[in-house]
Amino acid sequence: MASVAVERPPSPSSSHASGIGDRTSREGSVPSSASTRSVSSSAFTAPSPDLHLGDWYIDQIEEKIRTLKLSGHVGFDSLPDQLVAKSTQNGFTFNILCIGETGMGKSTLMDTLFNTSFESNPAPHTLPAVKLKSHTYELQESNVRLKLTIVDTVGYGDQINKGDSFTAIVDYIDKQFDDYLQEELKIKRSLSAYHDSRIHACLYFICPTGHGLKSIDLVCMKKLDSKVNVIPVIAKADTISKSELTKFKQRIIQEIKANCIQIYQFPTDDDTMVKVNTEMNNQIPFAVVGSTDFVRVGNKMLRARQYPWGTVQVENESHCDFTKLREMLIRTNMEDMREVTHQRHYELYRKKILETMGFSDVGLDNQPVSFQQTFEQKRVEHREELQRKEDEMRQTFVLRVKEKETELKEVEKELYTKYDTLKREHAEEKKRFEDLKKRLDEEKAEFQKRKHQVATQQLTSHTLTLGKSKKK
Repeated sequence: MASVAVERPPSPSSSHASGIGDRTSREGSVPSSASTRSVSSSAFTAPSPDLHLGDWYIDQIEEKIRTLKLSGHVGFDSLPDQLVAKSTQNGFTFNILCIGETGMGKSTLMDTLFNTSFESNPAPHTLPAVKLKSHTYELQESNVRLKLTIVDTVGYGDQINKGDSFTAIVDYIDKQFDDYLQEELKIKRSLSAYHDSRIHACLYFICPTGHGLKSIDLVCMKKLDSKVNVIPVIAKADTISKSELTKFKQRIIQEIKANCIQIYQFPTDDDTMVKVNTEMNNQIPFAVVGSTDFVRVGNKMLRARQYPWGTVQVENESHCDFTKLREMLIRTNMEDMREVTHQRHYELYRKKILETMGFSDVGLDNQPVSFQQTFEQKRVEHREELQRKEDEMRQTFVLRVKEKETELKEVEKELYTKYDTLKREHAEEKKRFEDLKKRLDEEKAEFQKRKHQVATQQLTSHTLTLGKSKKK
């Protein structure tokens, strides 16, 4: 315990002061500052006239000293315990992606792995495209809470054209990475309360044909090996014999290596787990069997599948690799898969996105560049690009206006030419009609003249006829 200096009140004599100091050193305890302040508080009792002043002062201090009792060892080696307590209080998140054709037993295996019954609906074989459905569950084991998200690929491998079956899966994984990146780039982040939906483990279910991997399996695993921890498993392994299963595993591993597919390897850097994980790495792909039915075997009720020829026990290592998968996936390497997802796959995606946006850690002279400098440079470049585009648009607009003006002038010229032609034709037509009118007027006048002459002749003739008749 650290020592604290105590201010003593003035003593009546030096012998009394030295007596107090000797008594304090013999007791081996020094009052704290809080205890010293309490001596002069309202609880202070006046000394008796018969009591020596030094003994009275020591009695008062000893009554006010608070003794601290340690509950355990004090040291920074308790930091792991603090981390465990805090992590247990916050809970954990784990997300599993199940990829496989419809009817491969993905939902049944999930129920078997976590010893529960998740909600699931049978998927049809008539979907036009692959869809991903995610369900999140709150699980608790002892005092540990786990937020488990299971993502299922509905309709995978059911289409006639399977060339782009992996597209929906890759887009979903990238979408979860992008959501986490956007949360990181926010000014006001809340990563502690953010629900991490990034995929930590991908169980790829292989059809137990016994002949090797399909083309869709190789293409899909190749597209996903840099984005997620791929763990290949042979579904419904009880449908092929042991000898065929051994050859099937060897053929799968050969095809995976031949196509340079990087599947998840259990870590071997821990001395305590190196032997077990090395052995489990040699067991990949795991041949698994899932079941939601319980069968009585001896005096125990075990998960099993009953056939006319016998019973397949799910948790029997001689029957399948289910216990090995459960051991490696849940008990031993769950935290490692979470770390690999964050430190390798997410960092690779984050690096790619930031490089696409133009950010870099070093400049052209290979010197470190801060994020702010890169942002300022990108902002200047963006403004220059906007200015350049504005100038181009202005020039394009001017050219378009000039072209339109030229076009309008040509149209106007054509209209004027047509107007002049029509005007000339109109004038000629007008002159022609005027000449025709003039000729008609002349003919009318001539007609009227002739008519008058005829009328005059008829009148004269009639007069002559009347004269002759009178003479008779």
